[in-house]
Amino acid sequence: MKFIASSGQLLKALQTVGGVIQTNNTLPILDHFLLELSQGQLTLTASDLETTMTTTLDIETEGEITAAIPARILLDTVKSFPEQPLTFTLNPDKHSVEVSSDYGKYALSYVDATEYPKAAALSDAASISMPANVLTSALHKTLFAAGNDDLRPVMSGVFFQLTSDGLTFVATDAHKLVRYVRTDIKASNTSELIIPKKPLNQLKATLGQGDDIVTMHVTEQNAQFSYGNVTLICRLIDGKYPNFEAVIPKDNPNKLTVDRGTLLSSVKRVSLFANKTTHQIRFKITGNELTISAEDPDFANKAHERLTCQYDGSDMEIGFNSRFIVEMLNNLTSDDVVMELSAPNRAGLLFPESGLEDGESILMLVMPVMLNQ
Repeated sequence: MKFIASSGQLLKALQTVGGVIQTNNTLPILDHFLLELSQGQLTLTASDLETTMTTTLDIETEGEITAAIPARILLDTVKSFPEQPLTFTLNPDKHSVEVSSDYGKYALSYVDATEYPKAAALSDAASISMPANVLTSALHKTLFAAGNDDLRPVMSGVFFQLTSDGLTFVATDAHKLVRYVRTDIKASNTSELIIPKKPLNQLKATLGQGDDIVTMHVTEQNAQFSYGNVTLICRLIDGKYPNFEAVIPKDNPNKLTVDRGTLLSSVKRVSLFANKTTHQIRFKITGNELTISAEDPDFANKAHERLTCQYDGSDMEIGFNSRFIVEMLNNLTSDDVVMELSAPNRAGLLFPESGLEDGESILMLVMPVMLNQ
């Protein structure tokens, strides 16, 4: 049984699905790519039981065969070639595959594919389609805010709320929260689901920023994303997402507008002098001046910087974890950002001042830290 594939195209396909494979799989079969040859098409699959990713290539082929080939050696071998055709010859009797290149021949064994786990079949699934760049943008804006606490698994993913009014994506770890909304894309059926970070990171890495359409199918246990020649199926996180609307302060009379790049650079510099455990920085806002300061008494380190800003509100001081501020500013793209504040012990809200598309909105929330007087 034989097929010929371009080394470049094959490498791209292997790298697309290969991110699913874990380094510590409990089942040895999951250390393999599932390879299926049929009717001039090569289908490659990788799985970790929770997530299954598949991609296809049109190739020159003879016959049909299914095999589970060791992932690491196959990927490393294909990666080592410059662009050229590679010929794969599979011998079912010996369970071996021979790779022929312009340089020589290489042989490795494969295992019977009957043990390979089957992807979940989605029946009676609700579906919605959207441009790839919309989903990519939603993931870029939210994934960084999802938590890592195994005791609160619902916070370790992104909450998708699909309604006839639009799409809402939310991520939080209880210290920071991001809500990204698109009212320009609507779902025919209302669905609420929590998708784990790992498959979403795979999506973010492979989707791209184009206008290609992503079709999403949703059941109570699983979600499927289909785009181009790629399909990703993942298991949902079971549980009820926290009432995120309840933690967003509604009355915020103090409004600060400042250059995003300048603020980001200042916070990064000043935070170098902050306590390495709390990462606490202090915002002191008086008139049209923002003073950012940090102090680590244990090492007699301290720093402060003054920035000009536009401020409408009463003078105030508030403390934040500098890492959260940096993450949020890094994931916004507008020239200026707006921060809405109410009191030193209540969450601050961060918005881009401009640069959003019609029907697009984003809110970032960061909890304050108690200031050391």
